[in-house]
Amino acid sequence: MKTGKSKLKILAGSLAQDPHRVQLDKERNLEAAIGKEVRHFRQIQRITVKELSDQTGLSTGMLSKIENGITSPSLTTLQLLANALGVPVTALFRRFEEEREAVHTKTGEGVEIVRQGTRAGHQYNLLGHIGANSSGVFTEPYLITLSRESDIFPTFQHDGLEFIYVLEGQVKYRHGFKLYHLEPGDTLYFDADAPHGPEELVELPVRFLSVISYSKQGGAEKV
Repeated sequence: MKTGKSKLKILAGSLAQDPHRVQLDKERNLEAAIGKEVRHFRQIQRITVKELSDQTGLSTGMLSKIENGITSPSLTTLQLLANALGVPVTALFRRFEEEREAVHTKTGEGVEIVRQGTRAGHQYNLLGHIGANSSGVFTEPYLITLSRESDIFPTFQHDGLEFIYVLEGQVKYRHGFKLYHLEPGDTLYFDADAPHGPEELVELPVRFLSVISYSKQGGAEKV
């Protein structure tokens, strides 16, 4: 006899494959996307919900439901909203239509690269990269290995923020005027515009994840 827990698992599995359930999820995603755009354009123009209600004839309760993705507005309602907000109707579907990228890198498949300032024995593996995106932010994740052949870094500076997570070994890492003794499991999150970099390799090999982020206006020279 199946236990109650097993029945729940079977039920969950059947729901995941239910085409009707999948369609409902898509509709909810569309409603949420429209709601976010309506709120976005309303806030940009500094229009209150009450003012938008007066302009469209829609109740504040209905507008709240639309902005929170609770209800599916009709085409007539979308036209009213678009006219009041001064945007084309298609602008309200922007978030739903945008593709969202994901990069999956299997173990050992990171792209080994050489960046400005790279020394012999310093191995950089880029673990993924997404180009132009709606956030306006670029992020570059690296796996960095410092071997016995590595010499010592000079300090470096670049735009953006950086986060490092030590996987193996020990290193004294400089940021500005401070030195941080980092061991496996330690992290360091910092403004990368200050001089930074490994200053003393205490226990080799040293392996750490480094994630840097910067705006489209800026750029990063990772070291």
